[in-house]
Amino acid sequence: MTVSPEAKPGSARLPRSARRVQLLGAARDVFVAQGYHAAAMDDIAERAGVSKPVLYQHFPGKLELYLALLDSSAEELLKILIDALTSTTDNPQRVPATFKAFYDFVASASGTFRLVFESDLSNEQAVRVRLDKVMSDCADMVSRFIAEDAGVSNAEAHLLGMALVGMAQVSARYWLNTGQEIPKDAAEQLMARLAWRGISDWPMAAEPSGD
Repeated sequence: MTVSPEAKPGSARLPRSARRVQLLGAARDVFVAQGYHAAAMDDIAERAGVSKPVLYQHFPGKLELYLALLDSSAEELLKILIDALTSTTDNPQRVPATFKAFYDFVASASGTFRLVFESDLSNEQAVRVRLDKVMSDCADMVSRFIAEDAGVSNAEAHLLGMALVGMAQVSARYWLNTGQEIPKDAAEQLMARLAWRGISDWPMAAEPSGD
């Protein structure tokens, strides 16, 4: 009997979309644990429980797989962030919710944040473009609320948004990598308090100003 190349013996056949999700999950585990350069397609196929030809049917090479995973990870972060920003209309609560989103993303057991914030392939142009875009997209989301409420120009709001995003992701990574000496919720509140003390100085504006 001929064994289908779709999977190794004992593994179930999956629809293409489900197989792609499975392969991305396996790739995430391997890339997070080993980094891009040390990871091998053999490792990822083994982790997913499929043959290497199956992996290549979905992704023509390691870089393409990494880029697909990076796109998926960026979408995950952006969804978490927009959910936080739209969870309330009360700005003193919106700021802590935003910091919590970043701390949740960094503290996730999957380690996905390392692909977005600590990639060992950032010198690759296609990767660099994506890394820059996810930070810019996050800042754009935050800046919309700043522009609406503080009445600053779009350029000023984007700069403030980038500063807040940078503060959130850098502090969250520092918190995680230094042993989480402060409880997560306390660390989130500490940083949110610092941020709120800065941006709350701007008076509420009925209409956002233009550039």
